Amino acid sequence: MAFVKGAWRILVAIKDGLVLLFLLLFFGLLYAALSWSPKPAASVNSGALVLDLDGTIVEQPAEADPMALLSGSGTRMKEYRLSDIVTALEAAKDDGKVKAVVLNLDGFVGGGQVALARVGKALDGVRAARKPVFAFATIYSDDSYQLAAHASETWVDPLGGVAIMGRGGSALYYKGLIDKLGINTHVYRVGTYKSFVEPFVRTDQSPEAKQANQALADALWQNWQEEVAKARPKAKLTAYVGDPAAAAQATGGNLAKAAENAGLVDRLGNEIAFGERVAKVAGASSEQQAGAFASIDLATYVRARKPANDGQIGVLTIAGEIVDGEAGPGTAAGDTVSSLLYKALAEKDLKALVVRVDSPGGSVMASEKIREAIMTAKSQGLPVVVSMGNVAASGGYWVSTPANMIFAEPDTITGSIGVFGILPSFEGTLAKMGITTDGVRTTPLSGQPDFAGGTTPEFDRIMQMGVEDIYGRFVGLVAEARRKTPQQIDAIAQGRVWDGGTARQIGLVDRFGGLEDAIAEAARLAKVDPAKTRAYRIEKEPDKFAQFVQSIVEREEDDKGNSRDMLARQAVLQRHWAMQAISDVKALVSGAGIRADCLECRGYGAPRPANGADERGLLAMLATLWR
Repeated sequence: MAFVKGAWRILVAIKDGLVLLFLLLFFGLLYAALSWSPKPAASVNSGALVLDLDGTIVEQPAEADPMALLSGSGTRMKEYRLSDIVTALEAAKDDGKVKAVVLNLDGFVGGGQVALARVGKALDGVRAARKPVFAFATIYSDDSYQLAAHASETWVDPLGGVAIMGRGGSALYYKGLIDKLGINTHVYRVGTYKSFVEPFVRTDQSPEAKQANQALADALWQNWQEEVAKARPKAKLTAYVGDPAAAAQATGGNLAKAAENAGLVDRLGNEIAFGERVAKVAGASSEQQAGAFASIDLATYVRARKPANDGQIGVLTIAGEIVDGEAGPGTAAGDTVSSLLYKALAEKDLKALVVRVDSPGGSVMASEKIREAIMTAKSQGLPVVVSMGNVAASGGYWVSTPANMIFAEPDTITGSIGVFGILPSFEGTLAKMGITTDGVRTTPLSGQPDFAGGTTPEFDRIMQMGVEDIYGRFVGLVAEARRKTPQQIDAIAQGRVWDGGTARQIGLVDRFGGLEDAIAEAARLAKVDPAKTRAYRIEKEPDKFAQFVQSIVEREEDDKGNSRDMLARQAVLQRHWAMQAISDVKALVSGAGIRADCLECRGYGAPRPANGADERGLLAMLATLWR
């Protein structure tokens, strides 16, 4: 008995010690996180500014979940803020310590044509300042090559190549699966081209959707080719993308050599040879490592050059899906975005407001909440200018209607003026299992919507009328904003998606230009000297604990170790797109009731990152459906 008591005391002591150790570690991390802040470098060593873009370029990165990072279930795809990259490149032009700019695009996933064109313009500025820009990748995709085309020297691994796919591709249609499961999808929509619902009610694209999507893809592809041809005139792009098999056959299947013969790349060489070439310009590295060169870290450089957030022109970012409630950066939550704007209006002496939109839309209610907040700014006498990024469609256009002026780019995807609602019911699924429903009603709407027993004709009729009413309101808002009649807007609405060039021709946008142009115009409208104005970004303050944990995780990460050959890289990219497409199915059950959303817009740019938990959940769902 004494032995058992002694053993118990030892176990209790061990337990108490572990608990104490855990508490000390927890509070130590908490103290470090709360007192930690990314410190701008007082000085930056001379060398090459390295843009090692292992992920995507976005308008507003999502905030990391520290618990997900610590548990290993966080997203493995990094996001780089577009404005940070532009800030760094603009500063590098006149910085004597920056001898060159290096683009490492081996892990680059994408970023949308508008964002990439803006980075390309900044790279052109670096070259105009007589500083070389070096690009390297094993395999260049459309997006990575759009950046590499602006380099003064483009390298590719001898075992790699350039894989230009062009715009377009297939999408998932779930009608066959829905029928197999016995699900009844109740669809309420307005808009001939409102194709978001088609994957749930058809097995293929409607002729109207195919026509509109083909026109959009053709316009974006044409713009892409023109930008690349202008940036790299010696590239025989048309012949290469027109018959890639012939180009590969001419070199016996050597894709890297085929790209060199077509003038798409300048040099063939592995990463070590590339580094040795950069070292001749930027200087040697103190590290004893093959291919190392004197380098300047992008994040450190941005912190040292980022302007203070104390300007008079407010910049409100609406990025990502528009959702109800609250959410962190990277998602445009109605309550969060509107609260941030109200707070800025109350606390800051703003002279004008620029709304930067990069969103395919989402919830109608959240879109209206954001629009009302912007209208409050306008009612206080602030000029409102909208700057459209990669996409500003459906709800993204809804929130743009208060603008005095709308700026977009030729590659901006906009329009999609239409609304819809999807509601599933499972009476067919239950019937296959021998389950039926019955009950009593006191009104035609009793128990509606009934997910187990189906909807009534009265409920369906009311929902359809509600969607039509909201569509009429949407058209009315656009008509008032664009100084046209509702009939004129209805003719170009109907849920159709437009490229920015066509949108300007039909009057949905006013001018071509980027965020800087919109800020300058807002200053002029506010009678402030554009040369002396600075922006005040209306955003949530970054979470220090999340930043702290992310810095630790990134510091501990080893080399990416991803497969870099063409087949493996394309497979990884397609996997990201597949995960995004499957996650969109969740809107069938958990999405907002009535939406102003654009499904086809989500297929351009870069796929959204999915964390480990989401991937496991989605794969489990697919496995269940398969069984």
